Amino acid sequence: MVLQVVQMVLPIVVMLGLGLLCRRKNIFDMNGLAGLKSVVGDICLPVVLFNAFFTAHYSTTVALTFLLVYVGFGIALAAGFALRRLASPHDKFFPFLLASAEGGMLGYALYGVLMGEQSGFATVDLGQTVFAYTAFLGFLSLTDGRKPTVGGLVKNMVANKCCIGMALGILLGVLGIGQWVLSSPAAGVVTGAISMITAPTSALVLLVVGYELDLDKSLLRPVVVTVVCRLVVMSVLLAVVSFVIFQFVPYDKGLQIALMILYALPAPFIIPLFADVGEEGKYISTSLSVHTLCTILLFAAIAAFSLG
Repeated sequence: MVLQVVQMVLPIVVMLGLGLLCRRKNIFDMNGLAGLKSVVGDICLPVVLFNAFFTAHYSTTVALTFLLVYVGFGIALAAGFALRRLASPHDKFFPFLLASAEGGMLGYALYGVLMGEQSGFATVDLGQTVFAYTAFLGFLSLTDGRKPTVGGLVKNMVANKCCIGMALGILLGVLGIGQWVLSSPAAGVVTGAISMITAPTSALVLLVVGYELDLDKSLLRPVVVTVVCRLVVMSVLLAVVSFVIFQFVPYDKGLQIALMILYALPAPFIIPLFADVGEEGKYISTSLSVHTLCTILLFAAIAAFSLG
């Protein structure tokens, strides 16, 4: 089993290391990084999300998981506001580092490495993605003194290509078009084209994440407090959500693994994109980096679980 876990984890460590090497050796600069992010965020991930929901089987499990994940992250955000003094003087963005998860840039990649396909992660990511672009961004806008509006939140979702891909996939999936296409003579053509686009996603995502790993020792105390608090909150959510879901639907190991990965992920990397983080940028990036490393360690345990 140890060798099998190493086979799953080592490619991730290698890609993260290559990303870090690219930064230190200046193999590509920030402009190159921005280009890679554009390829991932504007092409690969939208197609991954579209395919995941386009081919999904919509059921009570999907609806229940969506509700529990959404409400759970809402509770996590509230806990962050209640505990924010623990990270003082870096408490402004502390609540947002305790809620939601980086499903797009990391969750699908890790799930794909472990399960051989990425679409199974969509069941748990739906609630997370909708939460991130509604409640999460709504409260995040308050840090700039702006009042969240329905129009503003809708604009953020409409302007995001990942949300567009997800919404289009859900629409066609719910209408049954996805299953109809998969059972038609055109299935091979469609799946082949999608596979060609999505194949490099995991590697590119991990390369980008490795490039952006940033550890600032001067922020050790607040960062450790932040990461430990998130790990505790996410552990509770994993236990509660898993218990409730499998009280109503038959146990599904694939779904359990998807939940484990979801709650092992760091907070969304979009925080600096939608808020003026100012001097808190270093605290945010260091917290995300440390938790990303914790995620890789947790992923090793999840890999072992998947083999059990």
